[in-house]
Amino acid sequence: MKVSDDLAYSAINPAQPPSNLDSVLVAEDGPIFLRILQNWFQKWDYRVTAVKNGVDAWEALQQPTAPPMAILDWMMPGMDGIEVCRKIRSRPQAPYCYVLLLTAKDNIEDVVTGLDAGADDYLTKPFDVDELRARIRAGKRILELQAALIRAHDTLQYESAHDPLTALWNRGAIVGFLKNEVERQQRSSQPLGVMMADVDHFKKINDTYGHLVGDAVLKEVGRRLADGVRSYDSVGRYGGEEFLVIVPGCKAADLVTSAERLRSSIAESSFETSAGPLAVTLSVGAASGSNDGLRQDIELLLRAADRALYVAKAEGRNRVAVAPAVQTAAHVE
Repeated sequence: MKVSDDLAYSAINPAQPPSNLDSVLVAEDGPIFLRILQNWFQKWDYRVTAVKNGVDAWEALQQPTAPPMAILDWMMPGMDGIEVCRKIRSRPQAPYCYVLLLTAKDNIEDVVTGLDAGADDYLTKPFDVDELRARIRAGKRILELQAALIRAHDTLQYESAHDPLTALWNRGAIVGFLKNEVERQQRSSQPLGVMMADVDHFKKINDTYGHLVGDAVLKEVGRRLADGVRSYDSVGRYGGEEFLVIVPGCKAADLVTSAERLRSSIAESSFETSAGPLAVTLSVGAASGSNDGLRQDIELLLRAADRALYVAKAEGRNRVAVAPAVQTAAHVE
C-alpha cells in the first residue's frame, strides 16, 4: 500500500478547515431582492452563488464545491425552500449545509414546519440587514465548529490505526487487514502472501548511534517498504523493528520475487542519518497461504512467516526465506 496511493495516509495531514466557508448560495425568485442579497453578501466578502428557483438551488448544492451555507426563500417556483431543505437533510453522507430560510410566513405553525424540514434558522420578511448579518455570523461559527470536530475525529481515527513514527499501519490495523484478506481470499480461492521483515542488528544501531538515529532508520525502512509494494498491498509496523507486508493474490514463486525486491530496496543504498551514511539490511520471512477450498488461518500464516524469518536470520541475515505453503495446521507443524 503505497503512501501516495492510499487515502488513509492523507490523514497524516488532518483535514483542514473547508476553504469555502466564505461561500454562500442565495435562492430567491424575486430578481430585485436577489440582487440586493447578492450585493450585501459580496460587501461582507462572501462568494455568492445566486439562483432564481429551488431546482437550480438543489442542483448547485449537489456540486462537489457547493457552498456550505444556503439562504433559501420559502416560496419559489419549481421547488420551494421547504422541499430543498428536506432534500438537503436526506443526504446523510454529504457535508453539512447550514440553511437559513427566508419567509413572509410568521405564524408559529409555519416556523415549526420550516425547522422540521431541516432549516437551521429563519428570518421573516421584511427583515433588518444587520439582523441578517448577525444570523449569518452565527451560522458561520457553527460551520467552523463542525469543521474543528471533523478534524479532531479524523485525527483520532488516523492515530488509532497508524504508527506514529513511520506513518504506516500499526499492529492492530495491519492484522485487521490480514483478517479481511484471509476472508476475501477464502471466497475467491486466490493465494495470499505474507512477509515478516526485520531490520538486521537494529539493537546495535540504537546502542552505537542512539535512538534518534534508530528512529530515522525505522522511518526510512518504512518509506522504502511502502514505496516497494503494489497499490493494493499493505505494509504495517508489526512491532519494534519488525514490519508485516500483506500481498494478496501472490503465488509462492512471485512472493519470493517480491520479497527479494523489498530486501534489495533496503540494502542497495545507504541510509543518510545525522551520524552519517549507514548500511542497513533486512531479513524477510515469507509465507503463502493457498486456499484450494481449505481453511486459511491468520495465526498459521503469521507463525509460518515468523519461522521463515528466523531461518533467514540464522542463515546469515540480509536474505529471504520462504515457508511451505500454508493450508492446514498439519502443513505448518
